[in-house]
Amino acid sequence: MLVDVKPIHKMCGTKAVDVGAALGMVIDALCEDSVDLSRLRVVCDWVQYKGNFRQAVDLRPILAPGTDLRSGNGTAPPAEEIELAIDLRRCDNGGDDGGGNGGVKEAVRSALGGNEAAGRGEQQGSPARIELEDWMPTSRSCIWSFNALYWQALDLWEQSTGRRYEQALPGGESDARNRDAVRELIADMLEGFDDLAARNALPEELYVVELGVGNGNQAKVWLDEFAAADSAHGTEYYRRLQYLMCDYSPHVLGMARGAVADHAEHVSSFVLDATVPTTALGFLRSKVFLAYISNVYDNLPTEEVARIGGRSYRVEARACLAQRDVAELAEYASAGEVAVPGLIRKLLRLGPPLLVEAMPEHFRDVGTAVGFWQRAWQALTLAERYVPLPGLDTYQVAPGVGGEVLRPLLESGNDLRMHVNNGAVASFVDTIGLLHPYGRLLCHDLFVTDTQQYRTGFRGPGKYDGSVVNWVNGPLLELIGSRKGFDVCYAPFAHRTGTNIITMTARVRD
Repeated sequence: MLVDVKPIHKMCGTKAVDVGAALGMVIDALCEDSVDLSRLRVVCDWVQYKGNFRQAVDLRPILAPGTDLRSGNGTAPPAEEIELAIDLRRCDNGGDDGGGNGGVKEAVRSALGGNEAAGRGEQQGSPARIELEDWMPTSRSCIWSFNALYWQALDLWEQSTGRRYEQALPGGESDARNRDAVRELIADMLEGFDDLAARNALPEELYVVELGVGNGNQAKVWLDEFAAADSAHGTEYYRRLQYLMCDYSPHVLGMARGAVADHAEHVSSFVLDATVPTTALGFLRSKVFLAYISNVYDNLPTEEVARIGGRSYRVEARACLAQRDVAELAEYASAGEVAVPGLIRKLLRLGPPLLVEAMPEHFRDVGTAVGFWQRAWQALTLAERYVPLPGLDTYQVAPGVGGEVLRPLLESGNDLRMHVNNGAVASFVDTIGLLHPYGRLLCHDLFVTDTQQYRTGFRGPGKYDGSVVNWVNGPLLELIGSRKGFDVCYAPFAHRTGTNIITMTARVRD
């Protein structure tokens, strides 16, 4: 049996986690069971997001190479090994989910469900889980439909909670609105414009693109500061400025346009998918001086891959609800328990207002439908399993980016599980094609900057209010950028202490 404790920083200091106590209860439960310990891995994380998709104790089957995943008899394929996942935050000293040491023991017994169930990689016992979908790569899970619904119906969510989404962020606001950071960026840009103008090489139109505009406050701060800096600088760059606000939500863009009304003649808005910006912005290839992105990459669909015992795996998932949560949702919607998965699918397809029109017997008004949405989201968990990759060359990270690019990172040492950030990679590759030779891609986000960080801490997925958050694999973007002729560098956000936000900058290599 292998035991892997990832949050090593939590094992020292005055507030150290009592790993021994938590693991002691786990070992006691394992010794009382008939599971084959030689096939068991115990992996301990510290899931720092209070809203997340994991149970305090969970089971992940590790499937053997050549396993037939298309079983038609309803049984799960046998597992070659089993990974028992422990959340130390909720198990340390009993935790808020464990119910004391006995709760941890019972959770382990429930996850294992006996030797036969463990061998099949099934979760049995109480509480049972109801699956909402089949096994699939995490990037295709319905959690991303929930994520999309959050941004499309953000006004309804905010009305229900009584707070704006930025208040759910650490510190209560986005670092992208930090005026000192914006001024520093603009001063550097003006210097570059001067250099090009001195050589008669500055285009008449100066394009800036923002992907994922939120409520438009970031754009307003940027435009206000640019206009003021240009006036003080004594140039007419503001007159030539074209600021393009881009988002996939027309509602969000409508709010953002209102925020920048004072700069309306310099602003255009585009509805687009952040993973493929050139679908709407292809006319700007090699013309953009700044592509600005803040807290978007961590909110795009991603998968995970893993290296376990010298083999490569793809993590598959399926969204689930505990039986007790299904019962509560059924009571809330005045429906039978068997109807709950179908109600959730209709919610994701129609949204709250149309759900009320389609099913008035279950939802009397929009507020009731939003309440169902929020309760379902809070209860949603992910079951996971490891499926062998026959070869990295068979895996596609994003359009035009093959899985071989993962090899230097995935095979960099001991066992590793890391994000692929498929959506972020697609967006990054598509966006850098828009940059002027003097342009830059600037991104504020949650970045892993060293692959070793995946071995020492939990990096998502978590829940921010009604959306999904995953840290972004910085070394992977750096490697991809280098292969495409771009220098990619990372620096801590310089204008606020105590933040996890990292600033990524990508430029054409000199």
